[in-house]
Amino acid sequence: MRILVLGGTLEARQLCEQLAQRSDLTVTLSLAGRTAAPLAVPVEVRSGGFGGAAGLAAYLGAARIDLLIDATHPYAAIISASAAQAAERARVRLLALRRPPWQRHPGDRWIEVADLNEAVAALGDAPRRVFLALGRKDLTPFEAAPQHHYLIRSVDPVTPPLALPQADYLTARGPFREADERALLEANRIDVIVAKNSGGDSTYGKIAAARTLGLDVIMPRRPPLPDVPSVARVEEVLALLDHHADSVATRGV
Repeated sequence: MRILVLGGTLEARQLCEQLAQRSDLTVTLSLAGRTAAPLAVPVEVRSGGFGGAAGLAAYLGAARIDLLIDATHPYAAIISASAAQAAERARVRLLALRRPPWQRHPGDRWIEVADLNEAVAALGDAPRRVFLALGRKDLTPFEAAPQHHYLIRSVDPVTPPLALPQADYLTARGPFREADERALLEANRIDVIVAKNSGGDSTYGKIAAARTLGLDVIMPRRPPLPDVPSVARVEEVLALLDHHADSVATRGV
């Protein structure tokens, strides 16, 4: 079976590490190319876009892909939509690996907004110390609110820097422990966080730390995603593949 995994997430990497151990699979991991030095995986890696749904469909046909796994970020709505359209065009099976969102707990002070522009507005007019835990592509809207002091964390450096008079930059790659996140927030006197509801354990530390410190978390809502077959965990993907292999073996007998 030939599998194409649309990745960029921890789950995509973990899945590829598991799939690489199987001799009955040929696996390619596709990355958008936004991270300068992605972590190594033991499968073939393709970097860069496909040219929308039509380009992806053409690739699926040319590479004779049997299964497309969408393991992209929960906020990568455009890529997920292209995957659904391409799979239908190419008549290729599609499975989405979708990380469940975080759930609100007592003490959480979440301010849910529709998008990043609403997140900027939710900061208010009075100067605040803001921790932006977002991707580099999501930062530009905050240039409209230069009265705040920003701490900006990203995997790769933000180049060029934002047009903001008060901004500190931090490069780091998760996972981030709650204790470390709490220390970071306290050391920088942060009083509000802007973060996506990414789900998973790797970046949950800041959410737990915000709860402990009583900080607001401004959280853009997840975008709607295509209605396709989906699972929540890597183990579920592996179980489905095992079931498929058993079915093929049974038919062969």
